[in-house]
Amino acid sequence: MVGVSDGQTPAQAPAAARTRVGRPLLSLALASMMDEVHAHSGGVYLLAADEPVLEMAVMAGLPRAFAAPWERVGLSAPIPVAEAVRERRLVWIAGEEDMAARFPRIAVVLPYPFALAALPVATDTTAYGAIFVTWPGSHKPELSDRDRDHLTAACRRLAVRLERAFEASRPPLPEPDLIAGPAFSGSAGLFGTVEAARMVSRLPYGLCSLDLNGRVGFANPAAAELIGLPVSRLLGNQLWAAVPWLNDPVYEDRYRAALFSQQTTSFVALRPPGDWLSFRMYPSTTGLSVRISRARAVAEMARRGPQPGDTPSRLVTISQVLSLAGALTEAASVQDVVQLVADEIVPAVGSQGLVVLGSRSGRLHVLGHRGYPDPHVVERFDGLPLAERTPGTQALSTGVPAFFDSRQQLERLYPSRYAAPDGFAAWAYLPLIASGRPVGTCVLAYAEPHPFPADERAVLTSLGGLIAQALERAQLYDAKHQLAHGLQAALLPHSLPELPGIEAAARYLPATQGMEIGGDFYDLVATEVGPTAAVIGDVQGHNVTAAGLMGQIRTAVRAYTTEGHSPEEVMRSTNRLLIDLGSDLFASCLYLWLDPARGRAVMARAGHPPPLLRRPDGRVRVLDLAGGPLLGIDGSPAYPTAEVDLTPGCVLVLYTDGLIESPGVDIEDALADLGRLLTQAGDRPLDELADLLVRHSTSVHERVDDVALLLLRARG
Repeated sequence: MVGVSDGQTPAQAPAAARTRVGRPLLSLALASMMDEVHAHSGGVYLLAADEPVLEMAVMAGLPRAFAAPWERVGLSAPIPVAEAVRERRLVWIAGEEDMAARFPRIAVVLPYPFALAALPVATDTTAYGAIFVTWPGSHKPELSDRDRDHLTAACRRLAVRLERAFEASRPPLPEPDLIAGPAFSGSAGLFGTVEAARMVSRLPYGLCSLDLNGRVGFANPAAAELIGLPVSRLLGNQLWAAVPWLNDPVYEDRYRAALFSQQTTSFVALRPPGDWLSFRMYPSTTGLSVRISRARAVAEMARRGPQPGDTPSRLVTISQVLSLAGALTEAASVQDVVQLVADEIVPAVGSQGLVVLGSRSGRLHVLGHRGYPDPHVVERFDGLPLAERTPGTQALSTGVPAFFDSRQQLERLYPSRYAAPDGFAAWAYLPLIASGRPVGTCVLAYAEPHPFPADERAVLTSLGGLIAQALERAQLYDAKHQLAHGLQAALLPHSLPELPGIEAAARYLPATQGMEIGGDFYDLVATEVGPTAAVIGDVQGHNVTAAGLMGQIRTAVRAYTTEGHSPEEVMRSTNRLLIDLGSDLFASCLYLWLDPARGRAVMARAGHPPPLLRRPDGRVRVLDLAGGPLLGIDGSPAYPTAEVDLTPGCVLVLYTDGLIESPGVDIEDALADLGRLLTQAGDRPLDELADLLVRHSTSVHERVDDVALLLLRARG
């Protein structure tokens, strides 16, 4: 079943009985359209019935496997067919560089020279789907008015036919793809066919034919001898599947390149143990003819071994690029992106140097670099105005990548580079454009002169698009991270005051999930008159709202303490404030009056985990004394107080539940472990003890909640 759309949300087709349309409507329309404009492949997408998704209905000219990543395409996806439906217009892609710049996701998987047109299948009121057609890379960079008009009219006619089909409750059912049969049928009934087979069998080099799916339809004896397998093992199988030493994505990539571009392609492969074979592919719209011969020049080079000055050639394959793309999606911070590009992409493309430049406030800023022995050479880029005429600023301003095969080529266009040699001999300047916004420039440097053929330029441009998206995400992450830490630092004490008779240490760890900001807080309040107060609390949640409320509670506790309120009054007043604020969040709190001169502390508790007390002899006690409800729940609660021993040498451990709570771990067991650790290490310096306790927390690595810790030791 297919769906229709009025341009906003897909609507379900009429729910009447479905009957097959008399003729294969979609296949015939697509075939006619391709024939009229001389396209060599194409496809029809229809809108799904109940979601904003385009689903491939028919593919023609190429195996559907080539379009496997795009069998289902969301209407919001950066894909030509989706853009054609969203904007109700023809989308034209002139070639591989155009595709790499505008739709890097497609160019990464299909980095071949081909042109593409995508059009909506829609009436004035309803969109039914989209069609795309492709041409070889030799197509003119512009789509002719004739072809444009024909494609538009044909899509319009198809939309009207679909409209009538739906009105008649006869939506199109699944149709077979239009894929040509094998290039060689195997029939030898006619004299000409027999004689042709005899002629081919006498040739000294190998010949075989592949259909559009890469399956061998014919192979002569010379091909079988060169490959090392009988003809019977080759027929009906894909060449790279039948021959183990051809089972490499590089060779399948060449077959795809030939079919998409309809241009002759070739590669050289090593048949173990030491025979190099040359494969040359001659494509057509029905398949490929492959000529196989011995690669004598390559074999000679292999025998003489590597010579001085030889540099290994590199080819970024589809599998490599997809792996790099997947890795880039996992990079969180800007430095993660720089590190990944340096570790993965730079070696893959054969370059030796890297500079990643970010764009901010009209200037370039160095985000990271690798491979430059003198960092001062890179520092000259930092703060460079975008108005300055340099390769990096020009690439970013125009959005067009720049490739320089040699130093002479670069210095001819940018004479200022004479004054600042960096030791490299070739460069690729890739503009980093994400969401239509320039975010920076990636500079790849090569130690030797390096030609940049069209396919390599397309791959590098596509990688620039992926790096840009990763960098944009990383910059947002870093900005959020800095905001969270800045806000949390502003809300928590910058330092703890020096108190007579009390030594203190505190730690705070944000949750590793969410915004890395939360409602846990601690404070130590020294007053001019009256006892010193210590407080620790936890506002539910770890987000900006929780942090803001935490700041209000901490301020209120300080104010009530300064006014001389007793622990019970401080808790009641803070509870009343929280209720008056009308917040839906609750908070736990533990408040202590410290009186080291008398060797005691007075504690009031509001739903907070009980503190631990370590005595000088090493014994640890959980102070699970009476308390009141969480703050913000009851309008008139009672918060009873209790006296706690605080003789010299005693250590009080105040903490939030993030220190002891972890999925799958019993709280009682976690408290017992914390007590044992405190017994063993409680005599250490307080800062060292604080680090030890948070480091051994059950949830220190994957924290679903914040952790706050406040340690108090009574001095002798």
